[in-house]
Amino acid sequence: MTELRSGILPYSGPSRWNIDQIVAELYTVRARWRSRQQRNQEETNREFPSREVLRRLVQQLTGALFPMRLGPADLKQTRENYYIGHTLGTVLDELLAQVKLELRYAARHTDPTPEEEQRAVDIVADFAAQLPDLRALLDTDVQAAFDNDPAARSVDEVLLCYPGITAIIHHRLAHALYRLGAPLVARIVAEIAHGDTGIDIHPGAAIGGSFFIDHGTGVVIGETTVIGERVRLYQAVTLGARRFPTDQNGVLQKGVPRHPVIEDDVVIYAGATLLGRITVGSRSVIGGNVWLTHSVDADTHITQNSLLNTPAAEILAEPAG
Repeated sequence: MTELRSGILPYSGPSRWNIDQIVAELYTVRARWRSRQQRNQEETNREFPSREVLRRLVQQLTGALFPMRLGPADLKQTRENYYIGHTLGTVLDELLAQVKLELRYAARHTDPTPEEEQRAVDIVADFAAQLPDLRALLDTDVQAAFDNDPAARSVDEVLLCYPGITAIIHHRLAHALYRLGAPLVARIVAEIAHGDTGIDIHPGAAIGGSFFIDHGTGVVIGETTVIGERVRLYQAVTLGARRFPTDQNGVLQKGVPRHPVIEDDVVIYAGATLLGRITVGSRSVIGGNVWLTHSVDADTHITQNSLLNTPAAEILAEPAG
């Protein structure tokens, strides 16, 4: 029997659901998929980083970054350093195991080479060394949220309550891992925040300090987006790609710059959609529900009414770069 040869034991419970046949058919589907992906069908060890483990690690990391706000409820300030040191020691060891899983998956084998082992250690060590700078950068984001939202009563309220801050904490951590060479671990960290907040920030996006997403639901920021300092976005803003270049065989080209560049001190209001490798100049304001596919100069205000007076050929012109 196929199921016995594959190591699947027959189901011994009630037969009303025809479990044995379903299990066998699922095995056939998996085998077909793995064959298409050129994966080794004999591999039995878990090959991927764990979403559940990474969720827990990010929660512990946020506690270590903001111990008196996001750490344990019974933590005393006199014990901060002990708590942070103990937490980081545990988290970084577990993160190392997750990065090793990613590198093994990328190399398509189960036994790590010495080079992969060292690369994983280097990635996690470099990530750990960046944590103080990441905390300092996140402080600017928290302050920006407090400064730009009249409803905010304290920076503590911002950190504890605002989904935009949750999303940017995840992004700062994910972006560091992405740049260091762990893009799958980074993507999982980013998607945890996406699921929790409704804010979708690809870990590849480069975002400057004092970044504020107000309300946040439905915000999408694509992989090659570049955002400057002191930028403010509102809910349902999309910084997306206009088209997806392909090679001569029609296969999508990965990593090509295809998302907007947002310069310093730009404000983009709710529902605006900006597509393609366009540039929004410093101090510009993009109004709500605007659909923008061309670059704009610094100190420009774009509204739906202003676009109505712009020739269609200019609006749809292919952006340079």
